[in-house]
Amino acid sequence: MTARVPWNAADYHSLARRACFICELLAGNPDYPHHVAYRDEVAVVFASRFPSVVGHFLVAPVDHREHVIGDFTPDEYAALQRIVHRAGTALGELVPIERLYVLSLGSQQANRHVHWHLAPLPPGVPYEDQQFAVFEASRGYLDLPDEEVADLARRLGDRLSN
Repeated sequence: MTARVPWNAADYHSLARRACFICELLAGNPDYPHHVAYRDEVAVVFASRFPSVVGHFLVAPVDHREHVIGDFTPDEYAALQRIVHRAGTALGELVPIERLYVLSLGSQQANRHVHWHLAPLPPGVPYEDQQFAVFEASRGYLDLPDEEVADLARRLGDRLSN
């Protein structure tokens, strides 16, 4: 059983409002470290810093966009969703998944850069701990060894690059 870290809402809100974490990640700012699995001209796929489940990754457009539908042409949106699909399929080859949750979260007040969370629910999780419960702040986030996250990001990137 992996330990969980209590969620500190004040610290998270400060971080989320300070700058666009995806643009900072893409610029290589060391204050916004993430394990990048894959990047092309369309999207970046990277590990969540606050994972709710093992294998929690995010997919975001490389260009700063803020509205999940309105900021994209149908072709641009489809290109991103193809990467979401490829990353979700590859995650299923790397970690056991009962259900893959795909969510676009964010706000105009923080985390404005559009992104999709890929959260692979492992098999056997009781129903009352599934769906919204997976993301409840009261549960905190997983304290995963950095080496494990880096290795999973590398293996995911290998699959996405082929």
